[in-house]
Amino acid sequence: MLAALEALVKLESPTEDLDACRDVVHLASDIATRILGTPAEIREVNGRPVFWWGAPNPDVVVLAHLDTVWPKGSFQPLWSVEGTAARGPGIFDMKAGFVQALYAMKGITGSAALIATTDEETGSATSKDFIKEISAKAKAVLVIEATLNGKVKTGRKGTSMYQIAVHGRASHAGLEPEKGINATIEIAAIVIEVAKLANPEFGTTVVPTVMHAGTTTNTVPALATLDIDIRSFSSAELIRVDSAIKKLSAAHPEARLEVSGGINRPPLETSSTAELYEILEKVAKDIGIEPVGQASVGGASDGNFAAAAGARVLDGLGAVGDGAHAPHEQILLSSIPSRVKLLTAFIKELIRD
Repeated sequence: MLAALEALVKLESPTEDLDACRDVVHLASDIATRILGTPAEIREVNGRPVFWWGAPNPDVVVLAHLDTVWPKGSFQPLWSVEGTAARGPGIFDMKAGFVQALYAMKGITGSAALIATTDEETGSATSKDFIKEISAKAKAVLVIEATLNGKVKTGRKGTSMYQIAVHGRASHAGLEPEKGINATIEIAAIVIEVAKLANPEFGTTVVPTVMHAGTTTNTVPALATLDIDIRSFSSAELIRVDSAIKKLSAAHPEARLEVSGGINRPPLETSSTAELYEILEKVAKDIGIEPVGQASVGGASDGNFAAAAGARVLDGLGAVGDGAHAPHEQILLSSIPSRVKLLTAFIKELIRD
């Protein structure tokens, strides 16, 4: 198991590198052949590779992704083991979970499939309709994203992403600044307005992130752009913020605002996860494992899309560890056997259900 995980982690697979994503899916299929006896089917979904092992029309979908946020060479060393911790790019989010799922599928003879996409980290633009389609037909969707300190995830915020561009007019900053329209001043006012849209009551965060403006120090900026990250546990809140952002206007009458983006993932609400969580805890008790626990988190996953399709969902069934998207990304190796045992028993229980 450790050798399989090391191979997957060392084959870096940033979402934007399509060739790397193809390579990691082929490697995953080779590993599946060694573990499960047969290779995966490698499908093309809107031009991106998808790993599929198991039933063609599964009642239980075990959902993963093999892409990571790490550009090649940005995480060093690629692989290390110190005591009970293993480190590497994407090991926690979520290549260890994928390997655990492969081993959990051993001996599963019912209607289940392990499916892994390659664009989750950038919002699943090419795979979200595919995920919704398979989820709508399934009795259960089990998302093998990383745990939260061992707890499964029964709630996730929905996400929206926007970019606002302000088009002004350039002029010489020293000779005749009054003839320009300063896009930096305009975008600064927009930042203040956008930040006011947050609503802590519903966990709604509205965070201005990346901003660019101007070309040279002595030129009135003609263009400024602002990226915004929005998250909330409430669909109504995402719609409210969407409407407010699209109604923004520039202070200068001749400046022009251009808004792109929108709602990306709806929230994963506890109404979609409560039933499977109850079954999981019963299974854990039956096989002698301590209560798993549950949590709601700010990050989104493909479980959000599965729930939007009407499926029963449980998320965070993957690795125990820490540091998703961070330089200290790692997993707890000693936790792997019990997580595989739990996932295997859970899948079998749901197939019988």
